[in-house]
Amino acid sequence: MLNLENLEVVYNDVVLVLRGISIEVPDGQIVALLGANGAGKTTTLRAITGLLDVHEGDITKGEVRFDGADITHEDPSARVQRGISQVMEGRRIFAELSVEENLRAGAYINRDGSAVKDAHERVMTLFPQLKERRNSTAGYLSGGEQQMLAIGRALMQSPKLLILDEPSLGLAPLLVQEVKEIIKEINEQGTSVLLIEQNANMALSIAHHGYIMETGKMVMDGSPQKLLKDEDVQEFYLGLHATGEQKSFRDVKHYKRRKRWLS
Repeated sequence: MLNLENLEVVYNDVVLVLRGISIEVPDGQIVALLGANGAGKTTTLRAITGLLDVHEGDITKGEVRFDGADITHEDPSARVQRGISQVMEGRRIFAELSVEENLRAGAYINRDGSAVKDAHERVMTLFPQLKERRNSTAGYLSGGEQQMLAIGRALMQSPKLLILDEPSLGLAPLLVQEVKEIIKEINEQGTSVLLIEQNANMALSIAHHGYIMETGKMVMDGSPQKLLKDEDVQEFYLGLHATGEQKSFRDVKHYKRRKRWLS
């Protein structure tokens, strides 16, 4: 469904951020994109959604294809109409509007009234908490409810591909588990998912395939089982060393990436 082929991105005509990355999101699957802060995940997302121009970024090599069409230089709105919806990091809900108004805003370019009704019913079934609070002001929702609202708003367009940017960020463990189960259910209903995360355990527990980025390059990809068994992944993303014991964050953050990741 989504293909990034040998993509390079430069900011301000000077800074090379993405260095020939390639990613594939097959139809009907969940694909996880993992990486630390500064690895290039957000730039990759902007290249997919068409928001690079806002940040003075340009694709200088490679292409982005969706459903077989070259969308490398399409406007963001055209990509949404093709079936790409995004949940941004930090939720970005309209805090002053009600839950219902936020959801209606998500269906803005969907002119099919029947499709909007079906999408609305889908969201209310997935998120019964939102149904109970549909007339509440969104800014007064809890963090978990706001994340559900952000996901629900993205689903109002009935997307083919849902992109989630750090959906577990700032949530308590129980809420992370709830969001994880919701992502699984959305995928089982037929929506492909690109999950951008730092929480490797959560992402790889539901993904069909995973990619790992470092300094603008893809350094590893494979099945979740393969990645979870890899010593580098265990060390840098799960906080484990060779004996399987968990280290403190203070220890982990000082580890240097292995030479093969930076070569």
